[in-house]
Amino acid sequence: MTDSEYSFSLTTFAPSGKLLQIEYALNRVAEGRPALGIKAKNGVVLATEKKVTSPLVDEKTLSKVENLSDSVGMVYAGMPADYRVLLRRGRKVAQQYFTTYRELIPVSQIVREEAAIMQEFTQSGGVRPFGVSLMMAGFDDSGPQLFQVDPSGTYFGWKASAIGKNHVNAKSFLEKRYSEDIELEDAIHTAILTLKEGFEEAITADNIEIGIVGTDRKFRVLTPAEVQDYLGEVE
Repeated sequence: MTDSEYSFSLTTFAPSGKLLQIEYALNRVAEGRPALGIKAKNGVVLATEKKVTSPLVDEKTLSKVENLSDSVGMVYAGMPADYRVLLRRGRKVAQQYFTTYRELIPVSQIVREEAAIMQEFTQSGGVRPFGVSLMMAGFDDSGPQLFQVDPSGTYFGWKASAIGKNHVNAKSFLEKRYSEDIELEDAIHTAILTLKEGFEEAITADNIEIGIVGTDRKFRVLTPAEVQDYLGEVE
């Protein structure tokens, strides 16, 4: 039997050792809008391309960079509906932790919880893997942190990474530009330049979204006016 004959079963390995539904989920991620993260000495930046599918869509209702807690945010590449489920579950975990301990959940712990949720959907009948990869950024007692979580539930800490369409070229660009002593302001500029590499049109404050967390440990999404200022600095 060929691998393709196992593609409809989530819980059965193909002879090659793959769970093909996860391969399909990764393919969906690779076709998603680009997103990236860069860890600096004093913070982390997340950036993504944000394009609406129709000029009739209200852009104010579309957001790709979101808070999980006051100090942790994330962005995705892949299926928006799947992302909303993970966002809601992550926020619930963060709130439960705060209710119990009266302090913000550590970055690594909320990443681990999100990864566990995604992994559960690779081993249960009647479900499918989440068709998204996540870039998660936060700041806690361990300093600035950046993680990538894939549909299989695999997660790693990164200095800089990219997901979505053109992610291979974006990672190559980041490898050339990244340095260990990069500051948050420079990281924002680098993030914008990386997105510009794969843009087919003019980059504006309306078609990208940027979130940052710094030494104040507050994750926030930059306003369009702030994004425009940064765009002016890199032109």
